[in-house]
Amino acid sequence: MDTKNNNYKEYNFIENNFYELRNQICSSFESIEKSLLSGNNLNLKPGKFIKKSWKRKPDKGFAAGGGGVMSIMNGRVFEKVGVNISTVMGSFSDEMRNKIPGAKKNPNFYATGISLVAHMHSPLIPAAHFNTRFIKTTKNWFGGGSDLTPTYMERSKLVSNIFHSKLKNTCDKYNPLFYPKYKKWCDEYFYLPHRKEQRGLGGIFFDYLESDFDNDFEFVKDIGQTFLETYSKIIRSKMDKRWNDKQKRDQLLKRGRYVEFNLLYDRGTAFGLKTEGNIDAIFMSLPPMVSWK
Repeated sequence: MDTKNNNYKEYNFIENNFYELRNQICSSFESIEKSLLSGNNLNLKPGKFIKKSWKRKPDKGFAAGGGGVMSIMNGRVFEKVGVNISTVMGSFSDEMRNKIPGAKKNPNFYATGISLVAHMHSPLIPAAHFNTRFIKTTKNWFGGGSDLTPTYMERSKLVSNIFHSKLKNTCDKYNPLFYPKYKKWCDEYFYLPHRKEQRGLGGIFFDYLESDFDNDFEFVKDIGQTFLETYSKIIRSKMDKRWNDKQKRDQLLKRGRYVEFNLLYDRGTAFGLKTEGNIDAIFMSLPPMVSWK
């Protein structure tokens, strides 16, 4: 691949799939906004996604740096949900090239991905994270994952069982070793060592997936559809239930854990900042309101 001339057209079909998934997610979530029948925010208008494009400044020797599209919605079910897409290219800094597979000898890179974070008005509905990505250096691989963060861990066992069973079914279609491996990876990754606690209910997390390109891409696409279907059902099952002020305060405190992880440990946040990504898109994951005590 001619990285200096930004010849990445052979991978456009991956980026296009992420756009298709983005459109499906936005349509589904806007439909949820319109479907609210009761609860705390029935008097509010259904939310709609607002899209905003951005461009990345080219690195030296590159004709373009790429960019992306932010899609943000503040609604009556979703307090804040972002579905962002980015496709960026350039050259890693000396610091980053030693941390990224295949970049040590040649620091040029291409990365495309979709990232979603949803923070809900209702403390009864878990926050959600989902992302998939494709990165090319002198190697190329897929990564991604999905997990849920409820306000009340012990009360969310049924949601956890549903979420994990769907992920397991999808993983098992491709490799029976995927689910136990990626679940364990997720549990270890989404952990706050300074508090000695898990961030949420877990899910799956995978990276450096490069065994079979076509099969790996199908897996990534299938995980996206599994997340959309499962999380949408979880939301619809709980969105019409009322919550009280104490439950909302509990939710805001739980969000504090979410913020701590994203700012201290999240690799995607670090990658975005150290490749001069869009600040608003990188911090899209942060909730609109949060508390500590």
